[in-house]
Amino acid sequence: MNEKIIIFDTTLRDGEQSPGASLSIFEKVEIARQLEKLNVDVIEAGFPVSSPTQFEAVKRIAGEVGVTVAALARAKEIDIKSAYDAIKDAKKKRIHTFSSTSDFHIMGKFGDMRYGNSIEEKRKNVIKMSYDAVQYAKTFCDDVEFSAEDAGRTEIDYLAEVIEAAIMAGATTVNIPDTTGYRLPLEFGKFISELKKRVKNIDDAIISVHCHNDLGLAVANSIATLHSGARQVECTINGIGERAGNASLEEFVMALHVRNDILPYKTDINTREIYNTSKMVSGFTGMIVQPNKAIVGENAFAHESGIHQDGMLKNRNTYEIMDPEKVGVPKTKIVLGRHSGRHGLKVRLNELGYTLENEELNKIYERFTKLADQKKEIFEDDLRVLMGDESLKENNYCDLDYLHVHIGTHTIPTATVKIKTKDGIKQESSTGDGPVDAVFNAIDRALDTKFKVESYKVRSVTSGREALGEVLIRLKDNGYAFTGRGVSTDIIEASAKAYLQAINYQVTHKSEVAATETVSM
Repeated sequence: MNEKIIIFDTTLRDGEQSPGASLSIFEKVEIARQLEKLNVDVIEAGFPVSSPTQFEAVKRIAGEVGVTVAALARAKEIDIKSAYDAIKDAKKKRIHTFSSTSDFHIMGKFGDMRYGNSIEEKRKNVIKMSYDAVQYAKTFCDDVEFSAEDAGRTEIDYLAEVIEAAIMAGATTVNIPDTTGYRLPLEFGKFISELKKRVKNIDDAIISVHCHNDLGLAVANSIATLHSGARQVECTINGIGERAGNASLEEFVMALHVRNDILPYKTDINTREIYNTSKMVSGFTGMIVQPNKAIVGENAFAHESGIHQDGMLKNRNTYEIMDPEKVGVPKTKIVLGRHSGRHGLKVRLNELGYTLENEELNKIYERFTKLADQKKEIFEDDLRVLMGDESLKENNYCDLDYLHVHIGTHTIPTATVKIKTKDGIKQESSTGDGPVDAVFNAIDRALDTKFKVESYKVRSVTSGREALGEVLIRLKDNGYAFTGRGVSTDIIEASAKAYLQAINYQVTHKSEVAATETVSM
């Protein structure tokens, strides 16, 4: 039987404490709704006493979701009362209170003489504060969690005393945080086992762990405690959080899925919502997920090496230990670049409708490798040009003939475009929020169009001050997506080219649909 591990998500509290990751109330509520879709067990919505905005965000979330909503509070009555007031309308509520327990924290936070003259007196004071805080929280809420901050660097006999007192006061969950990411996996697992032996009433509460990633071991440390009795793991989406972050929810959950042979545990997480949740958190916080990030990174299911592509195309199990669809990623990505082999190139050309014999493939592959040395990634249009297909360019409905942009620190960005179309020359000017927006608006006016820009990405193709910039854009029209790409040393010109290329695809698509409807009639 797989024992259940409770997933306590603290993206909206510890995750938001990442530098620059501040969220609005609207964004926090939207993420909370998505976390409910993900089916986490507990959402730590924030630290209500810290600010009116925090309080309001926690209150809004408590009224919006059906899962347990936790609010953080120091071991102070004012904090605990504020936490309860924020979550009192929640269907399921939890007050999460904490005290610092390591000597580093005690001497730093409770150095004042009023907490005692010696470290021993201060320690006793912390135990009393912890007991009183849990007991007070219990008057508002049955579900109370207690955390011993910096437990990872706390002397174990003393930590056992603090935890025992918290459970005696009514804590239903006791959290053992490795606040500074100091512990190693084997060491932390033994630490939890030893704590279980020393706390007499430990079976009256759920053991939780909250690991930080300062040494890159947050997920490994969390996993290491499961065999020792931990049954709640505190984590964040994309592993965001203070300093190097927290244990990554997606990595921890998928480790249990993939290695269930030696990790006989389960979670209730709806794994197919992992990718969507990751994208939402990244978008709202502005914290870009590194390409090689496990599970949700852009390259997590991408393959460029020829050997890897060949193996994947024959049997995906050769180089993938999980299905991308399992975490909500649409499919494996075969990236064509300088490391790609003939097999990957052939498959992509076949997908575009080209059938090649070995001799033809060898010739195209030689031209492909030369182009791949100049570019980071080869796209479908590049392949069509390699195959000698210039019809796309010739059949374009519109092409950029002239572009002028006027910008400055105290002027409204204005763009003028002249576009060659099959119906003649179109010229228009427009303003915008920025130079790129002004260009798009001018193109829309000239061609009498208005598209929703679903995605806009810029990246460098070459290096140096005169580097070529590449713009990738995706437009949405009547439920269909059309992508465009533009390259130039001027990123604004590249944006105009990408926008027009996407429009050309949209025009071609409309013509093909119209032709199909005429034939069917």
